[in-house]
Amino acid sequence: MNLQLFLPCAAGVEEFLATEIRSVVQLPPKAISPQRGGVRVNASWNEVMLLNLHSRLAQRVLVLLSYTEYRTEQDIYRAGMNVPWEQWFTPRQSIKVEITAQHSPLQSLNFAALRVKDAVCDRFRETSGGVRPDVDTQRPDVRIFAHLTTDACSLYLDTSGEPLFKRGWREDKGDAPLKETLAAAMLYASGWVKGDADGNLQPLYDPCCGSGTIVIEAAQMACGMAPGLQRPFAFTKLRPYHGPAWQAMKSEAQANIAKPDPGQAFLFYGSDVSHRMVDFAQRNADRAGVGDVIEFRGGDALQRMPPVKSANGGVMMLNPPYGERIGVGGVAKTGARELVEFEGDGSFFEQLSAHWKKNFTGWTAWMLTPDLKLPGRMRLKESRRVPMWNGPLECRLFRFDMVAGRLDKAKRPAEPTNPDSAQAGDAA
Repeated sequence: MNLQLFLPCAAGVEEFLATEIRSVVQLPPKAISPQRGGVRVNASWNEVMLLNLHSRLAQRVLVLLSYTEYRTEQDIYRAGMNVPWEQWFTPRQSIKVEITAQHSPLQSLNFAALRVKDAVCDRFRETSGGVRPDVDTQRPDVRIFAHLTTDACSLYLDTSGEPLFKRGWREDKGDAPLKETLAAAMLYASGWVKGDADGNLQPLYDPCCGSGTIVIEAAQMACGMAPGLQRPFAFTKLRPYHGPAWQAMKSEAQANIAKPDPGQAFLFYGSDVSHRMVDFAQRNADRAGVGDVIEFRGGDALQRMPPVKSANGGVMMLNPPYGERIGVGGVAKTGARELVEFEGDGSFFEQLSAHWKKNFTGWTAWMLTPDLKLPGRMRLKESRRVPMWNGPLECRLFRFDMVAGRLDKAKRPAEPTNPDSAQAGDAA
């Protein structure tokens, strides 16, 4: 069965996802095509299951069933009637239709989604003796996605169910947690997954770890753990599903897990000013199967020293929380529940950069933030910036290379050029 797939992802992650897909499935180069907002793949049903099991960057695995031009809602209805839905699922299963659009001329997307639903139900009435599937907007067996452009309608069948960032291990979380797919994208974008010049993974430390997402993703990567091993998928309720083939894939993925030997030095470290979040992170790591390879501790980011001595330094990777858990002094804080742009004179970030330059010489720091002025707040010059989107927020993943230095007491320009600053490479 040759299928046309679309794997949506966060904007800016498309090339990383295409690289990941090539590592998961053996396909001709032309079968994998990065697009805006995702990657198109020509693949088989077995590869649908493999991609669901192994992809850390995709949001879903969608099967394209129809691509037609349209002008009115009736054209969309006809497109839905022409899809052989009965080949994919039965009328005993519940459905939900979701719709997205870019520059669609239609006045009501809800009505367009209703016409897709009507088409699915009417098709089943014709092919199944009057029986039609029920609609369940909360826990449907089958999710159908319609995407409208100016003049084209694409109908997709979702094979994932819950979004793929839901790995099945994060039950404890704070407010506005970082999605696992974005954490994985940060690790890919930083190049950490490739290791150092000798191919060895460097120690990874998140000093604002929250519920532990970044270090847990990294630890699972290093241990060869497939991200989908602990969760269910919608494709198990579709007609092409073959249980023995799926169980064989899971067994192979389980057999490929390779944890470090007991007693081997840790590579993964996390700390947080909130001891409650540290407890959350440890429990999440235990459920993810990597609690024994990560060291979590409580502590202020302004005081925590390097968690390990390494001749080649290490990598810090963090998504600093604004508003909820740190204030200008870096201390635990309650009150605001949303992420807000850092308020004040930037003293916390200035102190943080001074602490890093004094105590983390040789380390590289990567910070994801929607605050494009963060390098100025930290009195550092980034050596690289990678555009990324965190949901609707346009962000940058900044790289800072730590060298020994000091911060003058006098207020300095936002982007200093003196040698005390972190060294800049070629801007990306």
